[in-house]
Amino acid sequence: MPDLDPSARSTASYDWSATALGDTAPWPLPLRLSSDLLLNSPLPTLLVWGAETILVFNEAYAQLAGPGYGRVPGGSVPPVLPPPMAAAGKALEAAWRGEAGVVQDTALTFRRLDGPHEARFDLRLSPVRDEAGAVRGVVLALAPATAAPAEEPADNGSLRILVVEDNVDSQYLVCEMLRAFGHEADGVAHPDDALALLARQRYDVLFSDVSLPGMSGVDLATRAIADDPALRVIFASGYGDTLLRHLSFPYQSLQKPYEIDQLQDALSKVARQPAGGR
Repeated sequence: MPDLDPSARSTASYDWSATALGDTAPWPLPLRLSSDLLLNSPLPTLLVWGAETILVFNEAYAQLAGPGYGRVPGGSVPPVLPPPMAAAGKALEAAWRGEAGVVQDTALTFRRLDGPHEARFDLRLSPVRDEAGAVRGVVLALAPATAAPAEEPADNGSLRILVVEDNVDSQYLVCEMLRAFGHEADGVAHPDDALALLARQRYDVLFSDVSLPGMSGVDLATRAIADDPALRVIFASGYGDTLLRHLSFPYQSLQKPYEIDQLQDALSKVARQPAGGR
């Protein structure tokens, strides 16, 4: 961080008469307090105030953004969103709804007189409320960047599988085999129940009998893939592949009764199938 003048500042340290905020005498207390805190913060900080998005900023932000941005303390409506506001995106919208938030490890580019300057920050957003609890502004501070949390490692090929089989004994057996292979498996007996589950949560694989009550497994898979093109499909049938010959999406099929190694082979093939099919 740059070396800054350690002397205390307040709203009284500046002439606001020419700004969009005007004379400080009628300012509401939340605006006065948040401005005082901002002006004394060692972090580059913005205050976005009111529906007009009037911007106040401190010395640390002015040094970071460069002289072309304007003079401290601001107090005007910018013609173009400053980089931190543009990068905050949905977090800024959430702050206006009263939700504090952090956008981690964000790259910002400032167009300075000596050329573009890029730096990384954590954007920390805090709503500013008035005495009635309404959000009147948002403080946006640029803190030193911390790495975003690493994504959880892949679960060694584990798949989330929905089994659709109207024979309850067969359904139970298939689900137990899939769990023994290290996968997650849910079982239902009716296509309507399958569609309801698919609408609530994501599955990697639909494992369906071709012959089902009320709707064929083919029709079920067709509807499911229309909603989630990344869904992979395995059919089980006691009547051969006659109903599967003209399908427009990839699938694996098993002829009942099938062996455990055939099931494992079908799972291995769908696991290697590219997401989105395709």
